[in-house]
Amino acid sequence: MSMFIHRLLDTPKNQLKAFAFGGLVIAQAVTGTALAAHADSAPKDGIVKVAGGAMAKHARTPARVSAQQLLSLAEKQVGISEDSAGGGTKFHSWYMNSPRAKETVARDGGSIAGFANASWCDMFVSWVGTQLGMQDTVGSDAYTVEHAKWFAAHDRWGDTPKPGAVVFFAWSGQKDFDDIDHVGFVIKDNGDGTIKTVEGNTGNGAVEIRTRPTSQVAGYGYPSYAA
Repeated sequence: MSMFIHRLLDTPKNQLKAFAFGGLVIAQAVTGTALAAHADSAPKDGIVKVAGGAMAKHARTPARVSAQQLLSLAEKQVGISEDSAGGGTKFHSWYMNSPRAKETVARDGGSIAGFANASWCDMFVSWVGTQLGMQDTVGSDAYTVEHAKWFAAHDRWGDTPKPGAVVFFAWSGQKDFDDIDHVGFVIKDNGDGTIKTVEGNTGNGAVEIRTRPTSQVAGYGYPSYAA
């Protein structure tokens, strides 16, 4: 199977369907269940229950990290940028040396070296979570489609923007998982149809604070945070 590479191009004129690496964080396959989640199907709490999805380890372990602590770490990375080849960040190096790299190569094909200059929005999200010991609740992947499916399979998917939520974007405005192009963290809901986010591999290939229309959001993954 060929490797997918996710690449963010910010303007609609230059939007390119993104492909990347990655996979499920916990060795649990998402089976043939149809996972497309639409806004009009979510209950009031904003979390879609997916048939057959079992809660991950974090559901049994009290959360010790708050959303604000995670966002503080993520925002401290603002300004880190890729090199001229599209790689060279500490997020690339970390992922290549993590157990997840071997697992995702086994799933998707290719080689660990292929991550060196790969698009890294999901590597950034995964790095932040792992630094805080939250890999079992934030997830760890480099392919946004599979990362979103992981949240859904563990009953942690919905359409409500919450601080610290992992936000998955589809520039087409579609809600299907296979249309997802990009990922970041929600800082806050601006209450005007936009959200404030912190994202890796955005703009000219950097970690930046952005304002995004919710019309471009495919859905949100909800880590477990301390109150």
